[in-house]
Amino acid sequence: MKEEIKPEWGRRLTGELQKKWPKDEAGELVEPVFLTHRMCLDMGDEMLINMLEAFGIPCIRQYPNDGDFGRLLLGMSGTGVDIYVPRTMYEDAVNLSEGRAEYEEL
Repeated sequence: MKEEIKPEWGRRLTGELQKKWPKDEAGELVEPVFLTHRMCLDMGDEMLINMLEAFGIPCIRQYPNDGDFGRLLLGMSGTGVDIYVPRTMYEDAVNLSEGRAEYEEL
């Protein structure tokens, strides 16, 4: 039986993020570290977050100052967004965000 999803305006799926977030040896959530600050004007923030999540790196978004209020009224934050990633995945996130990711050819 498929679970029914109840749409709620403005609800964040923090439970889903917590499920994806890596844990350390003690079973505690790994500490988030600051990756970058991006402006929301050119969708660069959304593209970066989607790319990181496509590579299995979960992200936390924080909107400084009154950014959440701007998102509510304008649909985007005028102050930009701070992006945080797990400490254990920081190096990979930096490489991806700067376009330096290496890959193996099959």
